[in-house]
Amino acid sequence: MVKTGSGWEKKRMQLVSELGKILMKTEALRFGTFTLSSGRLSSYYVDLRIVPSFPGAFKRIVESYVALLRNEVGEVEAIGGVPTAGLPYASAVAYELGKPLLYARTEEKKHGRGRVIEGVLTPGRRVVLLDDLITTGSSLIQAADAIRSEGGVVADAVVLIDRMEGGADELRKREVTLHSLSSILEIVNLLSEMQVISDDQLNAIKSQVGSG
Repeated sequence: MVKTGSGWEKKRMQLVSELGKILMKTEALRFGTFTLSSGRLSSYYVDLRIVPSFPGAFKRIVESYVALLRNEVGEVEAIGGVPTAGLPYASAVAYELGKPLLYARTEEKKHGRGRVIEGVLTPGRRVVLLDDLITTGSSLIQAADAIRSEGGVVADAVVLIDRMEGGADELRKREVTLHSLSSILEIVNLLSEMQVISDDQLNAIKSQVGSG
């Protein structure tokens, strides 16, 4: 863990402001009733899968991941992508940092070498997991378990957004520290101050976080 200071906090807030604008510009943040991959119902949905279709926004988000890694994690030996939403970002970040990329399949491949981990994983290599966001933490936990089962070391995970529904605590139980650029509550409070979301939309997310 590296030491962080006010310089990084100021930079982080700038990145969070940009992220909020990107979410609105690309319509990646939507309000309504949605069923999440965990099975939970949600009053909003963040679809970061669409952002790579906007090259300028994608570039800024990749830069945000790199800044988060450098300021909160420090030295990185390898990047572990979490399919599917996290994989485009993990690929770009690994390329930007010049680090090996690997990823854990959601289930063992039934053909070829039948691997769960794709990529070269050297025993003892420290792998930082990277995903788009976290809700319950189940996808990150599954990836961490898979990498550890093949000799990798997983102590850190990075995401853009923490939905604040228990995922960070679940990772902590498995000795994985979560580093998030922002929380959903921080983002929507900022968007509310910018008057780009309504009070009803803000309160819907506050209620979601409170019930998580």
